[in-house]
Amino acid sequence: MRRRPLLTLMSVLVVALLGWIWLERVALRAFPDIISAYTAKEYCSCRYVMEQPADYCRGYVKQWVPISDFLETPEAKRITVAGLGRSNSARWQGTRQGCRLEP
Repeated sequence: MRRRPLLTLMSVLVVALLGWIWLERVALRAFPDIISAYTAKEYCSCRYVMEQPADYCRGYVKQWVPISDFLETPEAKRITVAGLGRSNSARWQGTRQGCRLEP
């Protein structure tokens, strides 16, 4: 330990990081779905519940993590977003229900 303090410190940090990843494995596995689901649901709510213009809603849902595909179907009031390898859709249900993610 006295001979290589930097190597010892790095080893401890790597073990701590791996331990944290193991503890948070369920949340980390769900993360890619969260990006596309959040964007689809919030954009749908912005457009069809709050009745805002498309440009405003695009800025409203913009995130640091980029999305790879975005499809708005106005006649069906449906939004489909893909990001980090996952795709989710949200559809406007009506004035009382608002927007919901589709299974």
